[in-house]
Amino acid sequence: MILVLVDHDRGEIDPLSLRALTAARKIDQSIEAVVIGSQAECLAGIVGQYGATTLHVATHAAITDYTPMASGRALKELVEKLKPAAVLAAGSPRGNEQLAHLAAFLDIPMAAECSEITLGSPHHVLRARWGGNLIESANVHAQLLVATIVSFSVEPESVSGAAAKVVAFEPALQPEDFVVKILQRDSGETSGGITLIDAKVIVSGGRGVGGPAGFGNLEELATLLGGAVGCSRVVTSSGWRPHAEQVGQTGTKVAPDLYIAAGISGAMQHIAGMKNSKTIVVINTDPEAPILRYADYAIIGDLHQVIPALTSAIRQAKG
Repeated sequence: MILVLVDHDRGEIDPLSLRALTAARKIDQSIEAVVIGSQAECLAGIVGQYGATTLHVATHAAITDYTPMASGRALKELVEKLKPAAVLAAGSPRGNEQLAHLAAFLDIPMAAECSEITLGSPHHVLRARWGGNLIESANVHAQLLVATIVSFSVEPESVSGAAAKVVAFEPALQPEDFVVKILQRDSGETSGGITLIDAKVIVSGGRGVGGPAGFGNLEELATLLGGAVGCSRVVTSSGWRPHAEQVGQTGTKVAPDLYIAAGISGAMQHIAGMKNSKTIVVINTDPEAPILRYADYAIIGDLHQVIPALTSAIRQAKG
């Protein structure tokens, strides 16, 4: 049996967890799911649709929001009870963090960002390294495999299963398990209230935008296309845009239908976050920019002229 950590935000499931459930089902038809937090009982229906027969819900009075170390402790307790062959999660920042705590508590290795998994003795994995530019083939020498699934490597596939049976448990937690916790939230929303992970269209800007004011044209285009604004790491490091909009290895990994990259040179960490986009349009004055290697369409020109021209043409086309 494989146990899958299903991540959620106050009862709203992370879509990447559906991909993790699908990946687990391709390895072993017997899968169960676990969620952390009392607001997650409502997820029994959707995890059942993706093949989980049981949903374990870890509840505790002190778990009121995302608490990664407490999650790891709760997972350890459940693993010692169920003795699964593997524990999997989505290869998101939160999925990686929670399973890293689990592995640390169990004193066993963890394999992050796996694209293929074969259970055995030892277990074998293929996993993405260096932002997906290198694929590592590795054996994992542990009775229990703790691993995360690289984002967007598996398409979510429903099996239209019945709602999972809910089994609640209260883990034994220590005060030190809550050293890391959420103190304050912002909306995490971009243009029009659409988050990067949900957006079908993303208009992303880099150093070439020139400054905070330069994002006005990108916002206008994103709104017109019903999409969201993204940015590169240098933009957030400069304080031009919030971290919630950063696309990349240390930001959000996305796979929209359309990704427009304006003034972005294409550092490895940014490419790792957007290369799974279905169609990539690059706007850059440098015909040798690394990001052009990933472009479906390229416009060599000044984004301050190209973006307004695109916006005007789209408005005319919409009538």
